[in-house]
Amino acid sequence: MTTEQSKVYIGILRHIRAYIAENQLSYGDKIPSEREFADKLKVGRSSVREALRALELLGMIETRRGEGTFLKDFREHHLIELLGTFILEDSKVVDDIIEMNVLLENNALNLLLQNNCEKELILLIEKLTNHTMTRYEVMKELMQLSNNHLLFRIWSVLNEYVTYVCKRDVGMVYPDEKLEMLIKGLLNKEREKVFEAYEAISLEENVE
Repeated sequence: MTTEQSKVYIGILRHIRAYIAENQLSYGDKIPSEREFADKLKVGRSSVREALRALELLGMIETRRGEGTFLKDFREHHLIELLGTFILEDSKVVDDIIEMNVLLENNALNLLLQNNCEKELILLIEKLTNHTMTRYEVMKELMQLSNNHLLFRIWSVLNEYVTYVCKRDVGMVYPDEKLEMLIKGLLNKEREKVFEAYEAISLEENVE
């Protein structure tokens, strides 16, 4: 692929991403056809075809015969596993991923200590009391409550890698009292208790 072809290819991918964002499309939604994208961008259909093929190989989209092309849930594809095979063999990279995850979670907890979300935290305590919740499930709710969409998005993607490299998975269950202590600490704005509880449920730095 020449430099000029690469620029066209990247431009098409950026346009597709912008189209998805502008139209607030989500998993299962239909995107324009190869021909429609080619007409919009004034480029050859072969270039658009290559870009869409790349996205399909990554599992980001799927083509249904007679229906069109649709967005897929990124969690269904094997990109994390594929990347893990090549770049996550470096122990420094693994340590950095785990450290970054902790930093993101700490930032979310600090935001929650400043935010006014008592109702939501009380509901989360009730949910924890009535159902067994995993560390991931609790942290996911807390990350969302931090009210920082970008922080939550980055954490969600990073957790795909954390799950891959750590000797644990999203089903890991920690003692309910520690999770409850974390949430109650946030509810009562008790910073020391919050981080004491968080330390108790911190990720084990054991890797595959």
